[in-house]
Amino acid sequence: MRYLGRVVLSLLGLLSVPGCPVSPGVVVREATPPPHVDMSLGPDDVFEVRVYGEPELTGTYRVSAEGAIDVPLIGRQIVRGQTTAQVADALTERLKAFLKAPQVTVFLKEVHSKKVVLIGQVRSPGTINYVEGMTLEQAVSMVGGLTPMAARERVRVTRVAAGKAETLIVNFKSIAEGSLTFFLQPGDTISVDERLF
Repeated sequence: MRYLGRVVLSLLGLLSVPGCPVSPGVVVREATPPPHVDMSLGPDDVFEVRVYGEPELTGTYRVSAEGAIDVPLIGRQIVRGQTTAQVADALTERLKAFLKAPQVTVFLKEVHSKKVVLIGQVRSPGTINYVEGMTLEQAVSMVGGLTPMAARERVRVTRVAAGKAETLIVNFKSIAEGSLTFFLQPGDTISVDERLF
């Protein structure tokens, strides 16, 4: 919560303070660090399993609605709520019953269980898949950008934290100018209002 508070204060500062006393020609960039995001697996996520020296055990899997996959030799393996590293460890342990020293690696390929919603004055409103480290600028570009009628100075990002919804106001002009980076989280809703004349 303290980190979120600092983000809100810095965003409000960007909206209210016209600039800082810096030398002409010097660009000051203040980027917020990516938030810690739970990237554990969920339904419809796709990942690849590679077992060194065992091509018949190497394959691509999609997590079922029940949060499981079916692996040769092993059978059903619950992966929902686990990271790719945890899945690799679990598969390694189970394969020890069949292989002398299994070496398993797991690579996440597609995230479908975590979403970001964009509504309002964007060219293609809708839902997109969240990817780790996604920024507001990336999400907007994935739906074709903002419309000419967009209120760029007051883009609203609503997210749920500790069971409570809160809305952050982001100046998209600062993002376009390179003076602000705003990282999203899974479940964020981005609302872009029509600008007032």
